[in-house]
Amino acid sequence: MLLPVHQACRVDAKIITFAVMNRTFALVGILVLLFGAIAYTTYRIWHILPLPQWGKTAVAGLYLLCFLVIFPHYMLGSRMPFSLAAATYEIGNSWMIFFIYALMLFLTLDLGRLVHLVPKDFVINSLAGTCTVFGVIIGLLTYGGFHYHHKYREAIEITTEKQLEKPLTIVLASDLHAGYHNRGKELGRWVDLINAEHPDLVLFAGDIVDGSLRPVIEKDYASIFQRIEAPVYACLGNHEYIGGWEQAEEFISKAGITLLKDSAAVACGIRIIGRDDRSSSSRALLPELFQPDSLFTIVLDHQPYHLEDAEAAGADFQFSGHTHHGQVWPGNWLTDAMYEKAFGPHQRGKTRYYISSGLGIWGGKFRIGTRSEYIVLKLRSEGRSVATGPRE
Repeated sequence: MLLPVHQACRVDAKIITFAVMNRTFALVGILVLLFGAIAYTTYRIWHILPLPQWGKTAVAGLYLLCFLVIFPHYMLGSRMPFSLAAATYEIGNSWMIFFIYALMLFLTLDLGRLVHLVPKDFVINSLAGTCTVFGVIIGLLTYGGFHYHHKYREAIEITTEKQLEKPLTIVLASDLHAGYHNRGKELGRWVDLINAEHPDLVLFAGDIVDGSLRPVIEKDYASIFQRIEAPVYACLGNHEYIGGWEQAEEFISKAGITLLKDSAAVACGIRIIGRDDRSSSSRALLPELFQPDSLFTIVLDHQPYHLEDAEAAGADFQFSGHTHHGQVWPGNWLTDAMYEKAFGPHQRGKTRYYISSGLGIWGGKFRIGTRSEYIVLKLRSEGRSVATGPRE
């Protein structure tokens, strides 16, 4: 039975209002939990330090200040001196990783107190407790910083029944997040790693920029990407939309990168399809981008949702990123639960996939339980052999 138009509109309005209220309550709930956790860790830091009152207050205040500096960065970053904007970005986002591990450690210690495994004097005015908590966190962050700096070379080989013009070497990378923290010198090092492979093609699966376009434009990061000695193709990621997709597209073009936004290109005898990011409301359906021919087809899709789409469309290979594989432990447990495949090689039917944890990173430059990587794909037709480099 159909409702009159005015009644149907009233029902739709109620549904929309209910959805908005649910999202609002969820956001408020998350903020309450977050600020509650920050207050809890600040309180525990204050209590564990074996210092006089002013010393406790100074350290707890510094802890909160490192959290608060992220707000002026996001509100005023475009008007700050570049060095100050970069510093507030790095301090504020690095604080978040410190906070995560502080929260886990203090909760573990308080649980230990509850079951009488941890003595009270270990967590109150305690030199041993302070050294343990801060030692563990600083040790993890030091390891995570060095581990992030090392870029893993993942070599994979695909043999196809389809005919290729020649065996191909394709370098794949995602989530470069060029910006305030991944700056020119670091980007130049990545370009050198890419060029060292002497690739036929380079493919980027989105999030080339971190968000703000100010650093990549002001510091001319485009000229660094122009040094890549092979044709480069890319799709958009969600961070291009966060920073402003129009400016991001201009930068990508200036960098000498061919952007595939719900479009396809043929290069070196294979077809490359770049999907618009899920952030876009006008994203095309994948079958609309395919052509009925026998070319080997690679799909670039930043976010690895609905992997069955590439299989149903008949793609040979899909490359995605976005997950960072959680970036730091235990975030990888969350991404493994959220996605069909959050990291590494995968296969559905005849379609192969690789979900990358990313070459760069968003926020704090730490990798704990995950890695920064680029992928070297050796693609050949059946009957042809090709050498693969050793995995680092």
